[in-house]
Amino acid sequence: MTTEGNIQRIESKVLQSIIIKPSIGYRFFILVCVFFISLGLFFWIKQITLGLGVTGLNTPVFWGVYIVNFVFFIGISHAGTLISSILRITDTQWRTPFTRMAEAITVFSLPFGAGSVVIDLGRPDRLLHPLNFPHLTSPIIWDVLCISTYLITSCLYFYLALVPDIALCRDRLKNVSLFKQNIYKTLSLGWKGTPNDWKTLNKILTGMSIFLFALVISVHTNVSFVFGMTLKPGWHTAVIGPYFVLGAIYSGVATVIVVMAILRRVYSLEEIVREEHFQKIGKFLLTLCCFWFYFTVVEVLTTFYGGESAHMIVFKAKFFEEYAVIFWLMFVLNFIIPFAVLSNFFSLIKHRTIPNMVIVSIIINIGMWLERYSIIVPSGARPYLPWQTGHYLPTLTEWSITLMLFSGFFLLLGVFIKFFPIITLWELKESIHTSNPNKSEKN
Repeated sequence: MTTEGNIQRIESKVLQSIIIKPSIGYRFFILVCVFFISLGLFFWIKQITLGLGVTGLNTPVFWGVYIVNFVFFIGISHAGTLISSILRITDTQWRTPFTRMAEAITVFSLPFGAGSVVIDLGRPDRLLHPLNFPHLTSPIIWDVLCISTYLITSCLYFYLALVPDIALCRDRLKNVSLFKQNIYKTLSLGWKGTPNDWKTLNKILTGMSIFLFALVISVHTNVSFVFGMTLKPGWHTAVIGPYFVLGAIYSGVATVIVVMAILRRVYSLEEIVREEHFQKIGKFLLTLCCFWFYFTVVEVLTTFYGGESAHMIVFKAKFFEEYAVIFWLMFVLNFIIPFAVLSNFFSLIKHRTIPNMVIVSIIINIGMWLERYSIIVPSGARPYLPWQTGHYLPTLTEWSITLMLFSGFFLLLGVFIKFFPIITLWELKESIHTSNPNKSEKN
C-alpha cells in the first residue's frame, strides 16, 4: 500500500469514533457519569445551604478532601503540557499518538481543580475576595493568576492544535448530523491547509510550547507554595516545590496511559497506538517513579535528621500513628508496585505489557491521591498553635462531591471523543511522511 493510501486508511479508522453510533456501553458510561454528577450537585447544594458543618472539616483541620482534589486535578493537568508541548520541543516521536488526549486531559481537569477550591470555600461568593482584595504577598492570589493563565493558555494551545483536524472533519464527514457539520465549519476558522497556514500554526505552537514549559513549572510550584510558605510542620520545606511538580507529571502521565489504552481497545486503534509506544511511555513512567522515590526519601531524611519537635510530631503521625496506613500504602502504590512491574524486576516474566501498565497507572493515581492526603491532613491535625490534636474523617458529602468531580471529568472526555478525532492526525501524517519520505511502493 502506498504512503497516501496508508494515511487515508488511518484517517478513516480514527474518524470512526465520531461516525459510529454510541454503543450500549458508551450510553451506560454517560448515564453513570450524569448520575454521580447529579448526586454530587445535590450534596453541594446541601453544603451551601447548611454550611461546611456537613463535612468532616473542623478545628484545626481546615483543609481536607476538597484541597486534596484540587492538588490532584491540577497535577494530572500537567500531562498535556509535558507530552504535547515539552516533548514537541525535543521532537520526541513516540508522543504523537498520545498528544491529543493528553491535551484534552489538561483542559478538562483544570476546571475541576479550580472548582474544588470554590467548593472548599463553603460560600462560592468568597471566590471574589482575592480579586476584590488582592494581597500580593499571599501565594493564594498568585495561585489564582497562575491557574487562570494556565487554563487560558492550555485551552488556546489545545484548540489551535485541533484546527487542522477539525477542518479534516469538515471536509471528510459529510454524513454526520447538521449540528456537527456546523460545529466543524465554525471552529475550523476557514483552514485551507496552505503552506502559509502550516507555517503560521507551527510558529504559534512552538512559541506556546516554550511558554507552557515555563508556565507548567511555575503553576505547580506556586500550588506547593500555598503549603510550603506557611510554617506548618511537614509543609515548610524547600523541596516541596519540585516534589509537587514531579508528582504532578507522574500522575498525569499515568492518566494518559489509562485513557489511551481504553480508547485503543474500544476503537481498535492497535495499528496506530502500537505496543512500542506504550513501551516507551512506560519507560518514561519508570523514570518518573524513580525520581519520585528520590524526592520522597530526601524529604523524609531531611525531616528526620533535623529532628525539630513540631515536625517530628507530624513525622511520627504519618509513620507510626493514625496516618501510617495511608502513608505506607501510598509508598507501596507509588513506588514498590510500579517499580517492580515497569522495570521488569523479575526478568523471567514480561511485566511491562499494556494491561499491566494500565493497572499500574491506576494504582499510581490512587497512590498520588493518597500522597496529597498524607501531605495535607496530618499537618493540619498537628498544628503549632496550642490546640489539641485534630482528627479528620471525610463525610458522605465530601465523597459524593469528589465522585461528582471525577464523573464530570470523564463525562467531558466521553463527549469530546464523539465530536473530534482522539489522535492528532496531522502530526501522525507528518511522522509517516518523515519516516517514509519517498515511499510510494507497496510495503
